[in-house]
Amino acid sequence: MGEKKTNSSIVMQAGILAAAGILCRIIGLIYRSPLVKIIGDEGMGYYSSAYNIYAIILLVSSYSIPAAISKVISQRLALKEYKNAHRIFQCAVIYVVIVGGIASLFTFFGARFLVDGDSVAVLKIFAPTIFFSGLLGVLRGYFQSHKTMVQTSISQIIEQIANAAISIFAAHMLIQIVKDIMPSKKPIYGAMGSAMGTGTGVIIALIFMVSVYCLNRKMMLRRIEKDQSTTVLSYREIFKIIICMVTPVILSTFIYNFSTSLNQTIYMKLMKSIHGYSGEQLHAAYGVFSGKAVVIVNIPIAIASAISAAMLPNVTGAYAKGDMKETNGIIDRSIRTTMLIAIPSAVGLFALARPVMQLLFPQPESIELATALLQGLCITVVFYSLSTLTNAILQATGKVNRPVINSALALVIQTIVLVTLFLTTDLELRALVIVTIIYSLLICVFNQISIQRALEYRIAYKKSFVLPSIVSVFMGVIAYLVYHGVYMVLKSNLISLSIAIIIAVFFYFVGVLKIGIINEEELRNMPKGNQIVKVAKKLKLL
Repeated sequence: MGEKKTNSSIVMQAGILAAAGILCRIIGLIYRSPLVKIIGDEGMGYYSSAYNIYAIILLVSSYSIPAAISKVISQRLALKEYKNAHRIFQCAVIYVVIVGGIASLFTFFGARFLVDGDSVAVLKIFAPTIFFSGLLGVLRGYFQSHKTMVQTSISQIIEQIANAAISIFAAHMLIQIVKDIMPSKKPIYGAMGSAMGTGTGVIIALIFMVSVYCLNRKMMLRRIEKDQSTTVLSYREIFKIIICMVTPVILSTFIYNFSTSLNQTIYMKLMKSIHGYSGEQLHAAYGVFSGKAVVIVNIPIAIASAISAAMLPNVTGAYAKGDMKETNGIIDRSIRTTMLIAIPSAVGLFALARPVMQLLFPQPESIELATALLQGLCITVVFYSLSTLTNAILQATGKVNRPVINSALALVIQTIVLVTLFLTTDLELRALVIVTIIYSLLICVFNQISIQRALEYRIAYKKSFVLPSIVSVFMGVIAYLVYHGVYMVLKSNLISLSIAIIIAVFFYFVGVLKIGIINEEELRNMPKGNQIVKVAKKLKLL
């Protein structure tokens, strides 16, 4: 009974966070399309250049805080040490105030050394966001450690809505201000406006999370007063725990995500020296890669991040109690759930890449290139989803150094391949696609080897990969044929795409049930599972 409850809880919390993640990505896509129209591919290039550096500094200073704090606090909550859990939370706030403050100042005053000329102003606007993101991350991690993702989910949605609204408004207003006096600076000022939206979203989400904490503070303090545990950690011990836990997680996350910034730098430098491209040309081309293809691919990957966040406290708690059967069971369910979503997403994006790009980013001058890049990146949905999840598994079970080593090794290999491709071929942006695939695949392989050695866990390849892939391929063919068939009649991209997606999802659902990838009990444990079972039985699928 306990295992069923745990399974249901993980899937439910993952479902909440995944739904929020998908909604945030959809909002991001919806606002990204008019934003590109306002600031252009060149403006997106300036924004992406600054954002990649901002993201790296954010990773080092505070991005990994939610996962790290969630793990440390959930260990204490599993042992009912509520005083220690609250003390860890307090120390984490102090930690991010210091580290986040230093990182923000470093970014602002060192911007001209971190990015090229025209992106400096954009990066300076990003700088204060790093400080506020750290505080927001601690609060999210605190609530996640209590195995509830509702607060984090709502705050993410609020953050993205504010980001979207302010980004478009600020970009438009700044461009209007300079269009007559400095027309050549419009892309730069547009990118600055978009950066303002990012910061505003974080601040508004932080205000929400502080309000939620204040509402729950009395209940938490009452629980602390009733805590009868005799071992109370000193603040010195807690800071040592936080640093020992956060540092490997930061290093792992930093290296895991550093490839984007590194690849961009190599691309800019070598393309200038080899082909003589101007900075404006390179930023415009890179804007198509990072601001269009990568943005779309990141939508389904958000689901893996949600499942990782929901799974982390449960794996940590089970592992801390020495229950290896429950630990491996949670891991197995998490991987299967992730792959059931990631694999059809990858196939669907490949089959419908052109209509998806036509709907979201219809700029005629770049649509062919953007479509080709999106199709090439589709397989990384599977690899990045799995590598995100396996990183969390290793961290949750105390193997915090393994993701660091695995990511570093994969990064070295992909960098050698990338430089070789740039020097010996004319692939240009397609070289970035190739090394992105190689990098994400290598991390999957290295992490899986580490998990097998540490936990004696074996992935159920047939149920997790083979069967979902078979159903997904047939689903992709049906989606492609339905889209083109409907489009021939209606000549509407939106309607044709909508009908193709609906029919594809239904076919995949039928296939998954008929082939036996999910049984009735597993289906009931999913969000709205009982209703889904009723529908499936009416359709005679169960």
